[in-house]
Amino acid sequence: MSDGKHIPSSCPGLSRASTTFVAAEKQDVDGRDIGERSDAVLQTALPGHDGVGRRRVVSFVAAAAFVVLAVSAAFAGWVVSLGPLPLAQARAVSTSIVDRNGKLLRAYAMADGRWRLPVDAKTGVDPTYLKLLLASEDQRFRSHAGVDPFALARAAFQLAMRGHIVSGGSTITMQLARLMEPRRQRSVHAKLRQIVRALEIERRMDKDQILDLYLALAPFGGNLEGIRAASIAYFGKEPKRLSLAESALLVALPQSPETRRLDRYPQAARAARDRVLDRMVEEGHVSKEDAAQAKAVPVQGLRKPMPILAPHSADSALAIMKDAPVIKLTLDSNLQKVLEPLARDRAMALGPNISVGIVVVDNASGDVLARIGSADYFDDSRAGQVDMTRAVRSPGSTLKPFIYGLAFEDGFVHPESLIDDRPIRFGSYAPENFDMTYQGTVPVKRALQLSLNVPAVALLDRVGSSRLSSRLRQAGVNLVLPKEEAPGLAMGLGGVGVTLQDLAQLYAGLARLGTTRPLREIMTARDDQREPLRLLDQVAAWQVSNVLLGTPPPENGVHGRIAFKTGTSYGYRDAWSVGFDGRMTIGVWVGRPDGAPVPGLIGRAVAAPILFDAFARIGKLPAPLPKPPKGALLASNAKLPLPLRRFRPVGELVRANGEQAPHIQFPLNGSRIDVDRTADASSAAMPVKIAGGVLPMTMLVNGMSVGEIDGRRQRLIDPPGPGFARLTVIDAVGAADTVVVRIQ
Repeated sequence: MSDGKHIPSSCPGLSRASTTFVAAEKQDVDGRDIGERSDAVLQTALPGHDGVGRRRVVSFVAAAAFVVLAVSAAFAGWVVSLGPLPLAQARAVSTSIVDRNGKLLRAYAMADGRWRLPVDAKTGVDPTYLKLLLASEDQRFRSHAGVDPFALARAAFQLAMRGHIVSGGSTITMQLARLMEPRRQRSVHAKLRQIVRALEIERRMDKDQILDLYLALAPFGGNLEGIRAASIAYFGKEPKRLSLAESALLVALPQSPETRRLDRYPQAARAARDRVLDRMVEEGHVSKEDAAQAKAVPVQGLRKPMPILAPHSADSALAIMKDAPVIKLTLDSNLQKVLEPLARDRAMALGPNISVGIVVVDNASGDVLARIGSADYFDDSRAGQVDMTRAVRSPGSTLKPFIYGLAFEDGFVHPESLIDDRPIRFGSYAPENFDMTYQGTVPVKRALQLSLNVPAVALLDRVGSSRLSSRLRQAGVNLVLPKEEAPGLAMGLGGVGVTLQDLAQLYAGLARLGTTRPLREIMTARDDQREPLRLLDQVAAWQVSNVLLGTPPPENGVHGRIAFKTGTSYGYRDAWSVGFDGRMTIGVWVGRPDGAPVPGLIGRAVAAPILFDAFARIGKLPAPLPKPPKGALLASNAKLPLPLRRFRPVGELVRANGEQAPHIQFPLNGSRIDVDRTADASSAAMPVKIAGGVLPMTMLVNGMSVGEIDGRRQRLIDPPGPGFARLTVIDAVGAADTVVVRIQ
């Protein structure tokens, strides 16, 4: 062995191991480090140790990642399963009818009976209430992203310490999520759902929108949802101006709305309010003195009804604007509030089954400022739900001013002209005055002020019933005649159907000097594009207004402030009075909705006093009427042109000596006249030729005198226009002829 030669072993299978052992033993004897020896042995005995460790670490990390991914996928799937936010349902509100200034007139409950009104926190809610709400419910509302970690940590700590949920830790956004998707039970699952929804809400809406929606959905007991519905029902007012006591109470109610309802548990509500005030004092939001004063305010155990102003207008607007959450009307709620009691009180004083309708119109715009459709909307005995301002009724004498207006426009009478009031027959029709007496010869203006029937029918006979009907329809009024009946002389005394709102539109046209505007009651987003409609010439409209201003007022009125006219239909079924000043027009109707006669129901005695009371309740002095327009003839009867001094009916224009009434031969009625305005004045003049008539004869263009017809029965006139022009000639005995031509 010492010389290194190999000696065969007697056990061949052990020769390699024995050799290794001997070598290792020799190395031990050589004195090598025992640690190095152990590492060498281990490395020799356990090859690949580093690879196994890495595989184990990788396997653990992979398993953990798989678990995280699986949980994340499951959570994402759960979030997706929640579906989209029900924003459309949450934003659904009761339909609100508001006036021209945004004040609530009436609201309609939602289909399920809940009252929920839209809210704008910045402009519609008292800042004190908002301060208390955020201090109590979500102090970091403006800074968090929908979830407040500090509040959740506090809630978790309280749950761990006490074994039950003490506070939810919910933010305003999380509460909104719960209101959008109500859950009966409080649980970790429900809280997790609120958190997810709150984060989604914060991504979709800004803070102001979130607060507005929360204030619209917060429960306040019963079927009241939202701050506005609660404030109106409990305090009878909008939440714009709330006291500290009211604000604290409204903060406390949503925390337990059913057990703190004011109409059932006022004491519990008061205790909850006081706790809110105590907390606000502790946190320094309210002083002790203010809190003490607020605590001293009693809590009323009642609920007020929701407002119902202008119910007929609201119903009509709702039928037209079905899907609009807020419908804005032209009405003035302050005016509506003072006129509704007037109609109710006067109807009760007049007796059972009597109703009253009132409509107020702004002259300049044609906007309806107030509409009282009946004496009492809820009084079935007076057919309260029937809107009498839109009902077709006989107008009595209220159309007479427009007969006189056309007569003034045609130029064959003047307010100072004389006219006969005596028995007269027009074929089979013989009109009589209301009191069955006759005044003899009176000025035309006096005949209108006294509402004499015979002069009005005589003028209508000259003007033409069809022309009156056509002109009123041209002014935007719908006249209802009996079936298959043409306009006749009886329409001047009420033989036609018309509504109170149409009469108000016509009389507003007088105040506007001859043009009407279609009435508007619903305000829309688009610009108002209603075009003025022609009623009368300016001079004629002013003359009628000036005459009506001199009508003797009722006992409760002052003379010379309101231009008005009354009317009474046949059989004492309808009493009317329509009047105007320079600012607005008011129409009044009194009668039974079923059309039954009411003995003694006379416009002057019944409707006119209501009219003057309505003007008095507006709270403003009557505005003056417009000044006389250019061309108005201001003269006494003695200074009028001879043909205008006295009106003669058509039947008196036949001459004993066979002379014919005047007739305009040129231009022909309805013709078109081309005028060269580039030439001199003499070349541009238009000739007018007359046949018949008694000299001297007066020529009028659009109701204005342009001089007399010469001995050759012709005259050159300066043509107006371009447009339509009315040419009238009146002879010495009052006979007249008129043509309408178009100047081009």
